[in-house]
Amino acid sequence: MRPVLLPLLKRGLALWAVFEAAAVTILELTWLARRQRYRHQYIGHPDFTSVTVGQNRLLLYADGEDLFPDMLAAIRTAREAVYLESFIFRDDAIGRAFKAELSARADAGVDVYVLVDGFATLLEPARFKRFPKNVHTLAYTPFRQPWDVIDLRHYAFEHRKLLVADGRVGFIGGFNIADANSVSWRDTQLRIEGPAAAELAGEFEHFWSWLAPKQRIERRYRRTLDPLIRVLGTDAHRMTFPIRNMYMEAVERAERRIWLTNPYFVPDPALLDELKAAGRRGVDVRVLLPWQSNHGAIDWLSRGNFSACLAAGIRIFGYDGMIHAKTCTVDGVWSTIGTANLDRLSSAGNYEINVEVYSEALASQMEALFESDARKATEITAEAWARRPATLRLGETLIAPLRVLA
Repeated sequence: MRPVLLPLLKRGLALWAVFEAAAVTILELTWLARRQRYRHQYIGHPDFTSVTVGQNRLLLYADGEDLFPDMLAAIRTAREAVYLESFIFRDDAIGRAFKAELSARADAGVDVYVLVDGFATLLEPARFKRFPKNVHTLAYTPFRQPWDVIDLRHYAFEHRKLLVADGRVGFIGGFNIADANSVSWRDTQLRIEGPAAAELAGEFEHFWSWLAPKQRIERRYRRTLDPLIRVLGTDAHRMTFPIRNMYMEAVERAERRIWLTNPYFVPDPALLDELKAAGRRGVDVRVLLPWQSNHGAIDWLSRGNFSACLAAGIRIFGYDGMIHAKTCTVDGVWSTIGTANLDRLSSAGNYEINVEVYSEALASQMEALFESDARKATEITAEAWARRPATLRLGETLIAPLRVLA
């Protein structure tokens, strides 16, 4: 019996894989055909001023029109070292401006390091990816040895996004180096000026030196233990996932409100259960996500959780446009901003980096930003969701088996 069952099992798994691949393709193409061009979404956002947290000054950004000039200025005024890390680095107006400033700083004798994800930048022109020899560049590639293909730790992207100048000024958040982040996508970034920026520098130095030991960074900025600002990095190689644990702890401790923004909301079962438990115990849990993101399949997976979330008292807001921010604020005192999406790939796969901050002043700004975004969104009520079209239900059903992989 066993020799007969094994081939049948293999065929069944193969058919299932083909079916799910076809379902994803159809849903993705349908999504792309229906999706409207993203519109500029920045009108009406609060004007943020810097806040003091310990020995650091923090400044929140909600759009690239404000952020990118400040990032370029930080590069331009650097005197020792510039570290830039980005998942995407486009050959467009923004990308070329950054390339020019980085090259100019290297010509001025500043140590310049640029780290990108090799897969995400695969289609960029080779000439654009070539920097002057005095700029240290590295493209992360997951498979460096033939046997890496059998190691699940190598199935990860280098999804981090940060900039550090002289170990004193740092930027962290969801912004890629691309025009889309300046003119059409809503995203969130945090500028850190002070000792905590050295934490970002240390994260970059460690990651670069691990990836390229023959080109290791010898410079080291002094790091400090700060209870008010912590930098957390998900490390696929070491299988450490502190960002997910950070979310679990913050949600478990929440007593009043959890306001969460994420473009790809497919939390693992344990985190989803904690969010629902918070809603059931009376915490004001709100989730804001794009109604149509740039990944249709993820949207379908996300919507498969809506019924259970709404039943638990969680409020869901569908943003009118592409919102790419990965942020959360809890109880008016705790906030996180970074690169990690709330899906399995970011929680336990990709290389990610987030900062968590204990500050009522910053949390107040984060709540104001959430409320501003919510005014550009439609709240999805349990009653309306129960009446959703049969086509939506079908899409959720077809793709549901893939939720364990998302």
